Amino acid sequence: MKIGGLDPKTLCNEVVLVLPRGEQNLVFRAIGLKDMDAFLAQCPIPQPPGKLTRDGVVPMTDDPTYQQVLNQWGKKRLGYMVFHSLKPSDIEWDTVTENDPRTWLGWEKDLREGGLSEVEVSRVLALVMEANALDENKLKKARELFLLGQVQESPTSSGLATEPASTPSGEPA
Repeated sequence: MKIGGLDPKTLCNEVVLVLPRGEQNLVFRAIGLKDMDAFLAQCPIPQPPGKLTRDGVVPMTDDPTYQQVLNQWGKKRLGYMVFHSLKPSDIEWDTVTENDPRTWLGWEKDLREGGLSEVEVSRVLALVMEANALDENKLKKARELFLLGQVQESPTSSGLATEPASTPSGEPA
């Protein structure tokens, strides 16, 4: 597939965060995830319990146990997103492993124990979110670049490039 002559797969979707460390820098690279299918295959969305009524089974989405399970599922989803988005950073995690959903919750702890401050961990999370989101700033920048390109590609005309100094006139109409 191509859009306007471009293959979307060839465009870079990586964002970078550089944290200063004296003479060295910690560089975090994050990419947007194409989809969450692999996550959903390992961790399907929890289903709420139901109660049987004369109208049939009614889901009890306000059940406290279901809310806890759903909250844990959301944290696993975030951990999966952080782990997989940061793959280009080549992080050697202490407790997080790719194929064990129970470990994905440890991404934050690993970063803190690796020497990052609370603010830096928040910046890393913001980087992951930026890589996986399409916000108004990105759309505005893309629009401006597109319109700038349109102006630079001014249409060519088959007419004269300059106005003639005078034009012959005939009889008034």
